[in-house]
Amino acid sequence: MKQAYAHNKNSAVQAIANSSVATGSMLLSRAEKSDGSRSLNAHFGMLVWALIVGSSFPVVVMMTEGLPPLLLTAIRFLMAAFLLSPLVWRHSHQLPSLRGLVLYLVMGTSLAYFFGTMFWAAHRTSALSMATIYVSVPLLAYIFGRLLRVESTSKTLMSILLLGATGALALALAESGGSLNQIQFERVELAYFCGCMGSALFPVLSKWGLARNILSPSAELRTFWSLISGAVFIGLMGLLMEDMASLMRMNTKDVLLLTYLAIFSSGATFWLTQRATAVLTPSSVTAYSYLVPFVSMLLLFIEQPHQIGWHWLPGALMVVIAIAMLLKRGRGDSQSLPISKSNRIQPECNAC
Repeated sequence: MKQAYAHNKNSAVQAIANSSVATGSMLLSRAEKSDGSRSLNAHFGMLVWALIVGSSFPVVVMMTEGLPPLLLTAIRFLMAAFLLSPLVWRHSHQLPSLRGLVLYLVMGTSLAYFFGTMFWAAHRTSALSMATIYVSVPLLAYIFGRLLRVESTSKTLMSILLLGATGALALALAESGGSLNQIQFERVELAYFCGCMGSALFPVLSKWGLARNILSPSAELRTFWSLISGAVFIGLMGLLMEDMASLMRMNTKDVLLLTYLAIFSSGATFWLTQRATAVLTPSSVTAYSYLVPFVSMLLLFIEQPHQIGWHWLPGALMVVIAIAMLLKRGRGDSQSLPISKSNRIQPECNAC
């Protein structure tokens, strides 16, 4: 009788253990699918980001010449933050901690330095030099991410970043007519390179703050406070470097264009970036900047069909292949944690 009881007890324990294994396997499988779905959604969101940014340049050109770019950027950020405020209101009880505010201030400073050096260098160096320097941003994000331990070592990712950088550089060369004479690296270019370091540091700091629960898990809140901190520092830089009275030259068309840029080029792109940062690595997020010259190229072909030529093809192919590899890598992430027998829960039975 005791043996039968022991046998029944062992059978019950084994059944419970097997049930636990099955439940754990099912939950883990669902979590993997969920993570893979989030990763793909983040990648596709960054594709939308590239489309918005690439199509925003013609809108900027339509604005009245001579307006102060830093002050306009600060106003755009403030407008975008105001438009986001209804979404943020439901999280009004979740104010940033002191450490969170300090981190947002550092992030705002990095944004301000990037925009400040970009507008300052735009009048002092060639567009090709700036494009050549800007392709370093994803690579810098990878290096900073490794230093702050929010990036893992990946030869595949490095290959993708190098391919995308080469493609974006080839597109910049195609736009300039293939002449390398415009490329230079002196004091102005060095300052802009430091600004690009600030741009690369922004998503790294976001990821670092998320990993340590310093920043809110809400993409809307992170977007709002990033815009506010960026607007403050960019605005201060604009007050020091630009003539505020020149804002009086704005007309109704400028206000409407600025509103469009605030909604899409600032609010939507910041939200898409913060949404992707929660799932992807900083270098993967910034790698989508390689698509911006590709989108600009397509818009150029629409406006000026006579510009179409074979000299665009190498760079365009490299960029498309790099982004396709990123998407494939994102899809593969959902299958990176297969359940093996060694990972299953082993039943513990003291009566055996």
